[in-house]
Amino acid sequence: MSGEEAQVGIDKSRVLEDFTVDNSTYAQVQVRATFYPKFENEKSDQEIRTRMIEMVSKGLAALEVSLKHSGSLFMYAGSEGGAYAKNSFGNIYTAVGVFVLGRMFREAWGSEAAKTQAEFNDFLERNRMCVSMELVTAVLGDHGQRPKEDFVVVTAVTELGSGKPNFYSTPEIIAFCRKWRLPTNHVWLFSTRTAVTSFFAAFDALSEEGTATTVCRALDEVADISIPGSKDHIEEQGEILEGIVARIVSHESSKHMEKVLNDFPPPPMEGAGLDLGPSLREICAANRSDETQQIKALLKGVGSSFCPDHSDWLGTGAGDAHSRNADKSVLSKFLQSHPADFSTTKLQEVVRLMREKHFPAAFKCYQNYHKHDSISSDNVFYKMVIHVRSDSAFQRYQKEMKSKPGLWPLYRGFFVDINLFKANKQRAAEITNNKNTAADNNDGCGMSGKHQLADEDANLMIKLKFLTYKLRTFLIRNGLSILFKEGPSAYKAYYLRQMKIWGTSEGKQKELSKMLDEWAVYIRRKCGNKQLSSSVYLSEAEPFLEQYAKRSPQNKALIGSAGNLVRSEDFLAMIEGGRDEEGDLEKESVPSSPSASVPDTIPKAEGLIVFFPGLPGSAKSAICKELLKAPGGFGDDRPVQSLMGDLVKGRYWRKVADERRKKPYSIMLADKNAPNEEVWRQIEDMCHRTRASAVPVVPDSEGTESNPFSLDALAVFMFRVLQRANHPGNLDKNSPNAGYVLLMFYHLYEGKTRPEFDGELVKRFGSLVKIPLLKSDRNPLPDPVKSTLEEGINLYMLHTDRHGRLASTKGTYTKEWAKWEKQLREILFDNAEYLSSVQVPFESAVKEVSEQLRKITKGEYKTPEYRTPDSGKRKISAIAFAAICLPITEIKDLLDNLAGKDSEAEAFLKDKNLANSIDMAHVTLAHKRSHGVTAVANYGTFLHKQVPVDITALFFTDKLAAFEACPGSVEGERVISKNEWPHVTLWRAEGVGGKEANLLCNLHLEGKATRIAINPPATIHGTLEFY
Repeated sequence: MSGEEAQVGIDKSRVLEDFTVDNSTYAQVQVRATFYPKFENEKSDQEIRTRMIEMVSKGLAALEVSLKHSGSLFMYAGSEGGAYAKNSFGNIYTAVGVFVLGRMFREAWGSEAAKTQAEFNDFLERNRMCVSMELVTAVLGDHGQRPKEDFVVVTAVTELGSGKPNFYSTPEIIAFCRKWRLPTNHVWLFSTRTAVTSFFAAFDALSEEGTATTVCRALDEVADISIPGSKDHIEEQGEILEGIVARIVSHESSKHMEKVLNDFPPPPMEGAGLDLGPSLREICAANRSDETQQIKALLKGVGSSFCPDHSDWLGTGAGDAHSRNADKSVLSKFLQSHPADFSTTKLQEVVRLMREKHFPAAFKCYQNYHKHDSISSDNVFYKMVIHVRSDSAFQRYQKEMKSKPGLWPLYRGFFVDINLFKANKQRAAEITNNKNTAADNNDGCGMSGKHQLADEDANLMIKLKFLTYKLRTFLIRNGLSILFKEGPSAYKAYYLRQMKIWGTSEGKQKELSKMLDEWAVYIRRKCGNKQLSSSVYLSEAEPFLEQYAKRSPQNKALIGSAGNLVRSEDFLAMIEGGRDEEGDLEKESVPSSPSASVPDTIPKAEGLIVFFPGLPGSAKSAICKELLKAPGGFGDDRPVQSLMGDLVKGRYWRKVADERRKKPYSIMLADKNAPNEEVWRQIEDMCHRTRASAVPVVPDSEGTESNPFSLDALAVFMFRVLQRANHPGNLDKNSPNAGYVLLMFYHLYEGKTRPEFDGELVKRFGSLVKIPLLKSDRNPLPDPVKSTLEEGINLYMLHTDRHGRLASTKGTYTKEWAKWEKQLREILFDNAEYLSSVQVPFESAVKEVSEQLRKITKGEYKTPEYRTPDSGKRKISAIAFAAICLPITEIKDLLDNLAGKDSEAEAFLKDKNLANSIDMAHVTLAHKRSHGVTAVANYGTFLHKQVPVDITALFFTDKLAAFEACPGSVEGERVISKNEWPHVTLWRAEGVGGKEANLLCNLHLEGKATRIAINPPATIHGTLEFY
């Protein structure tokens, strides 16, 4: 700062606005916080499992499994570096995080806590490090279970030096945590084929009923190494376990872990029993006026040794609180500036790519109050939050990384300090010299301990969640909005679809449906029309679940654990504006509700809704007119009616529902664009309420990386609209902003590739009809048309970033819009011949749509397979027992052969008709109810393998018949049954239970059953499977 500036002072709030970029402007970044990159595996869960087992079996890697605590992401980079939530900072989430972390130090270090806290802050700043944690607390809203205590568990430690962020391996994390006495997670290592196959089998056996106790016990029994967490899940959080995370790590991890455990024993807890001052819950309960009051009280409670600077939360003075309005000019100035070092070059590369590809992400910039005293007219400081708004961005980004090997990963929780400054010639020369000698020493993805693993294998990870958690969070909490706003029918549709996506067993689906229907009646009766808040939903859900579990052992297994409710209403944090830890969520996001999928043939006792997820200009109205005129309708006698959206006043879909109720067995052509999941959910609900099926009809298109409709398709839609006249909806050639309206519809689909879009519709509705649009042998889109559309898309992004959904005829860019609309018309009509020639003739399109619809109504439609974001999710059924499945034909042949040789066997078998009654033959090896989860899981190493089984005798009574069986060996290892008497049940008289066959051997010893020996034994090969 110059002397003159120091004397008169500068208006620091206007410094950036006045800061201009020229050839002497440089940018320098310091990454402050990152969490692991979100790797979206392109493989299915089963493919990932298979690859993991293969790698461990070959000695290429080990499998590491850790608990997934139910809380919020919290990242801490020291008192100078800052505290961060998933996509925000300077709010109640980070204040709670700092308080809880500070209290962890007091519990661990006792009287030395203040000194250690200061040393820890200094260590993180000097070494440019960030510690990521799961923040588990009852004051920030309900997850699966209110924790008994408020705590953090360290999940990642990251070095953020001058190069790419480097993440510690788990042994390194444990060493770091034990040095500073920070809480660690429970971790298991599986380094053999037997161990890893047993792990997956154990999860499958527990996936629908597992709790913290049963899961931890089972994993302890099958793992090669088990390292208990310093915070016990059962004691601190409770029995409801969100899930477990399994990932591939170096095969050397076991050795590293053993060395760390030997070198760093569990540290003492010197603060146990000391008065640590008011707790988090006490402070929140005593400060209930607003969020700011709670933040101030919490930061005061933390103490100045750990949190000496409150500016991230409260600003630098009165009225200078942390602004929620990001300064949008920072980003452009950052990208225009010369990079001062290697890290800045790489970060600019990340941001440019994401903006060029229109990734769904926000780059939010705020003043860096830690640097307030250093600001001058030629030296400004900001914090930037890279907020990825959709998981699809991570998958698309991974594809970019494959084609650009030097590209940095895209991290979850991505926070960067930015310094923009002017450099004189001398400093500019120094910067250039330093850049020339700098190198990125962090190859790969910056994951420590991943050496010798290919990138694709190094990132193999799978998250496995338990039904006891999901029924609370997904089915009860996330369904509240649908239940209260749309009613029990829509709620039932929602939870049935969720269970279908998860692959929940039929038995559990029935049990859950009964319980959730009862819950819906209970909570609506208790709350009336006032929706229960999701942040305290457990206040009502937990007592209900507790009472429901007491009715039967089956109900108790379904619920998992209930009771011991922690009352949180009196100390819940004050979260203003409806935000969550993402920082800017204004309303609760509700997963889409489901419909009953279209069956193989649509029953004529049902109606049919044909609807159009598309854009204006996709010819839906013209197609509806042709379908109405078609002789024979849809191949049956149901009446066909159409309802044009542009002619309906008021709520269109409510009108459709009214018409459906009047004519429940009719076919309704819903002539209106249905562009988003909110509309799809209404249609699904309508199907449930009015006994109908629904068929989406969409324009065919290749799509782009982020949109199901290509620019070619968009050009044709715009061309068609601009040829229309006297359109009922006033969207035609006389509309001054027709191009903007088309772009608005186009962006309603942004964030989904074509396969994802098609797959989502098929998953919801069971079928999909495509309108032929573009000829496959067409020439590429002319460059002038393509560039004009891209200019419009860029202008649309600028406009919506600044004005949201404000019409293009208003706001900052009115002149630019007017110019672009004129240019669009000129370019499209200059290329009219091309745009007309590439379209599939309308008559052909109508014929194709009509034929597809007829196939669906006749049951001739075959559901296509699509990869969607859910395609890779777990659809592996829960398992109850392990068995060897034997070929029925060989069993029947053996019975026939035995009857031909033994008269006693012939007499018994002659009136049993076993040839037609045997539909399954298996040797049960272990059942989780009788022998435990581990006993079943240990057969995982033999899964899908052929096992020889010797059949040694036939046992029978007048009520039962079974073969005595003796399993053999696989690859030299004997398959030993946990059943005392391995057998194959052949026949049971009516009313006789399946378990009764276990008693046949004892009945023979008592003289109550007949035994016919098979000598020599007959050997039948069968496949070992889980059921």
